[in-house]
Amino acid sequence: MDRRRFISNVAVGIAGPFAGVACAGAQGGAKPVRGYGPLRPVKDLRDGKVRLNLPDGFRYRSFSAAGDKFSDGSTVPGRHDGMAAFSGVKDSAILIRNHEVSGAVGAFGDKDKAYDPMAGGGTSTLQVTRYGEVIKSAPSLNGTMMNCSGGPMVWRAWVSCEETVNGPDVADDFSGGDNTKLTRKHGYIFEVPVGRAATARPIRAAGRFAHESAAFDPSSGAIYLTEDNFGFPSGFYRYLPPKHPVLAGKLLDGGKLQMLAVKGAKRKDLSLGQRPGATYETTWVTIDDPDPDFTGRPSNDTAVQAVGRQGREEGAAIFARLEGAVHHQGTIYFVSTQGGATAPGEPAPEDGFGKGRGQVWAYETWSGRLKLVYESPRASVLDLPDNVTVSRRGTLVLCEDGDGANYLRGLSKAGEIFDFCRLEPIPGDAGAEFAGSTFGPGGHTLYVNIQAKQGMSLAIWGPWERGLF
Repeated sequence: MDRRRFISNVAVGIAGPFAGVACAGAQGGAKPVRGYGPLRPVKDLRDGKVRLNLPDGFRYRSFSAAGDKFSDGSTVPGRHDGMAAFSGVKDSAILIRNHEVSGAVGAFGDKDKAYDPMAGGGTSTLQVTRYGEVIKSAPSLNGTMMNCSGGPMVWRAWVSCEETVNGPDVADDFSGGDNTKLTRKHGYIFEVPVGRAATARPIRAAGRFAHESAAFDPSSGAIYLTEDNFGFPSGFYRYLPPKHPVLAGKLLDGGKLQMLAVKGAKRKDLSLGQRPGATYETTWVTIDDPDPDFTGRPSNDTAVQAVGRQGREEGAAIFARLEGAVHHQGTIYFVSTQGGATAPGEPAPEDGFGKGRGQVWAYETWSGRLKLVYESPRASVLDLPDNVTVSRRGTLVLCEDGDGANYLRGLSKAGEIFDFCRLEPIPGDAGAEFAGSTFGPGGHTLYVNIQAKQGMSLAIWGPWERGLF
């Protein structure tokens, strides 16, 4: 099949799974539904420890934990984060997984192949069975930094996002690392092909900012990008490459970066509480200097706002901590982790920009309309959603990064939210969270990461047909 026909075939639908649905919001919010039923402690098939609470009939196995060895004998780094699954041979899955390692701690794997030999983040690629047994594994991108999330591309690649603007030209950030030890600028997106190591080539025209996720629209060839600028306003972007990536066979540098704005409302603050189903007509403003060079080593707080400030000066909309994003049937679903109103009687999140417990937004690529899909009414229903994926039935899977117990939650087409999995508390690691949820080939297995002091990946399987995934 030629590439032009491929584009036509993958550009399916113009109405996402929430089109026409009366979406839930903070005003009266949706009550949790049963989903797959009550959660109970389930032992990990790898070592018998209880790590997850799941509905009846579901099982799981953990694999490739921090400190384990890759097939080449090098050590698996920690901070497992965003991830995508691609089809492999004999029902196996090929997983490309981020490692959100900060600081000038040195590259894992082969330092001669590293983008920056002093930076400790990157990606690993694993071939696994649908029951979480590792067939082979290896580093696939190294020498990058704070690789948070990204997104799968239809030409069998993963785009990995650096959630930082660290570099030798910028003062140290919150992590306490020494930026003078870094050899390259950071804050970019990188393409990682399936089945081979990346060339560690940053796409500079896609911006130098605190990238989080990437979602590809096959119809236009645009890459939609979220920004998690933790303490400051964040934006929703799109990168327009100079040639459609499917026709080029890869993501090319040299395109145009734009930032979303609401028509007729400059710098519209969408981080605040919204009415249920709030819908906006949008436009895009162009970022003139997407890859700034800094002189005099400005503060990290100044540098991390440089690209977004350009957009807001032109009227771009304000969001609170944009994290996960996924494309489905012509719609980009993306998560505002701290968006929304503070629930009566509940405290606002202690840190970061935004006073709510989370929003889910839908941007229709074909119409330019932006719609609020869901706003958390309280922390017990949805608490600080992060990564997101979508099932074959169009149900969203939300990974929580909340203040208490963290869940995998489902958000149905009808706007109903339900609990699917709860992370068992890890002694001495209150910050453990879910990340990188992704369904494997055929939907048999949900792969997900635990980001913790000793992170790991897990494969979950069971009677999916019984519920909404």
